[in-house]
Amino acid sequence: MNATNCGLPKRSPLTICRSSFSPSLNLENSPKRTNLSVSKPLHVSSIESIGKEKKPAFLCKAYEADKSQPIEAVEVKTEAAKRVKIGIYFATWWALNVVFNIYNKKVLNAYPYPWLTSTLSLACGSLMMLISWATRIAETPKTDFEFWKTLFPVAVAHTIGHVAATVSMSKVAVSFTHIIKSGEPAFSVLVSRFLLGETFPPSVYLSLVPIIGGCALAAVTELNFNMIGFMGAMISNLAFVFRNIFSKKGMKGKSVSGMNYYACLSLLSLLILTPFAVAVEGPQMWAAGWQKALSEIGPQFVWWVAAQSIFYHLYNQVSYMSLDEISPLTFSIGNTMKRISVIVSSIIIFHTPVQPVNALGAAIAVLGTFLYSQAKA
Repeated sequence: MNATNCGLPKRSPLTICRSSFSPSLNLENSPKRTNLSVSKPLHVSSIESIGKEKKPAFLCKAYEADKSQPIEAVEVKTEAAKRVKIGIYFATWWALNVVFNIYNKKVLNAYPYPWLTSTLSLACGSLMMLISWATRIAETPKTDFEFWKTLFPVAVAHTIGHVAATVSMSKVAVSFTHIIKSGEPAFSVLVSRFLLGETFPPSVYLSLVPIIGGCALAAVTELNFNMIGFMGAMISNLAFVFRNIFSKKGMKGKSVSGMNYYACLSLLSLLILTPFAVAVEGPQMWAAGWQKALSEIGPQFVWWVAAQSIFYHLYNQVSYMSLDEISPLTFSIGNTMKRISVIVSSIIIFHTPVQPVNALGAAIAVLGTFLYSQAKA
């Protein structure tokens, strides 16, 4: 638009027109009628007086043509949209995780080979992403040797945590595994404090007391307690804390998205896990167990295996998309709150017997997690 004297009645030479996109224009030495060409619409936001003569000065600001709200309002909306996005990620992550845990437990009850089950989960996710890259459904990540070098410790931690959790669920109830794994924030704080040198306020340390106490109470009163199952959940906690910390560090400065980052992680973890799975269990045990499971369950057993593998990849992929937006500690909080839905749904579906004291321990652990999140906030 073209504005003559800023589109206002002619004033004295002291009249000033200021734009948020350009310095003040002093019209003292200009002709009485000055054409000012701007590319943004103008509006008068305030009237000031300057100098001893108290001449009016008009403050003009330019807004982008497609925006009708102040910048502050746009920033607030952007922040709100980001929170909604993270909330959707978390809800999807939790729902997919519930489905995975149900089918995973069904498979392990009929086919107690956690090393092969873990390997199939990684293989399925790797195959899905390779097909997505080949068909260009997903953008192929641009990686180099340095990327894979940084990813390697993450893959080691992910592999250990994945296998340990699967071994745990093959020995005990899903609810018990997740009650113990709800202590992950305690591991996160301790690792961050003693290995990374981070410090936290006293309220954070105090919030760990009910988490640890609740997990201990639930473990002592568990009807189907198994030491291998308990230790598997504890090892998984520690491994996943390291995975989250290493992942966040590895994702900084990288052009690889969270989805592709987890896909590369699955591929590398699959390479690490496969030889160990063959050594621990072996094809002969797998073949005999497979025939037995098919004879007892029927063809639907194949669907169970496929479902647990697919949903394992999907829930982890969404969780890494969340990790793009949040810190490792916040990720641990979301991971812990997710366990509430897993614990409740597994108790209902598998008719897991729960004593009142056991339920109290789980509730205390979850309450501790809530207090921890408040202390961190």
